[in-house]
Amino acid sequence: MKTYNLFAAVVLVALLCSCNQQSKQNSNDTSTAEEPSLNRLTTEDKGDGWVLLFDGKTTDGWKNFNEDIVTGWEVENGCLVGLGLGGDIGGDIVSVKEYDNFILKWEWKLGPNGNSGVMYHVVEGEQYKAAYETGPEYQLIEDDNFLDHGKPYPLEEWQKTAADYAMYVASDDKQVNLRDWNSSKIVFSEEKAEYWLNGKKMVEFVPWSDDWNERRNSGKWDAYPDYGLAKTGKLCLQDHGSKVWFRNIKIKEL
Repeated sequence: MKTYNLFAAVVLVALLCSCNQQSKQNSNDTSTAEEPSLNRLTTEDKGDGWVLLFDGKTTDGWKNFNEDIVTGWEVENGCLVGLGLGGDIGGDIVSVKEYDNFILKWEWKLGPNGNSGVMYHVVEGEQYKAAYETGPEYQLIEDDNFLDHGKPYPLEEWQKTAADYAMYVASDDKQVNLRDWNSSKIVFSEEKAEYWLNGKKMVEFVPWSDDWNERRNSGKWDAYPDYGLAKTGKLCLQDHGSKVWFRNIKIKEL
């Protein structure tokens, strides 16, 4: 009887050790985890048609506007970083692929005196010196205390973050995390366009409507007759002379 009890105890201890070891192995195995992480799509994202536009390691899928190389941008700690070497002309990168209707999501933050933007329906060609000549822009900028060549430069409402630049102003119900990460989204179709910031809708308009055309023809775009006319084109990340970080850039075509 004593021998049987001793054998049973040994078997029980062995089973407990085996289960404990298996538990440790499972806790260390994150290969099938579905929690979101930097520059990664979950299985649900993939099933819903989302595609990553930045892999967190390379600049594949992007190039400088009107060029076949990438300069002025680097990959840093899983972020696509504009180094602030650009200006009114030059420095922007565009997607290799073109898009028409889509949902675009990304996270971003700005450096000191930050000024950037995300454009879409951008058309390249020798007749264009910059992406903004054709592509509507979701504005990213330091709204308060912005400086132009070191001097205070009060911004118009249509120049501020989450505005459709020089077209539609952003909602007053706006929260921006200065020097920290923000999340943005553009939903675009011919029926309606929406700009979102940190979970709140900032702008809504109907592309190419009478109202849209009236704003476009108000004078700001007189020097750029092709602005906003393309219904398909490239995405653009702007380097306007200050450092900017992007990550988790993904798109779903509609």
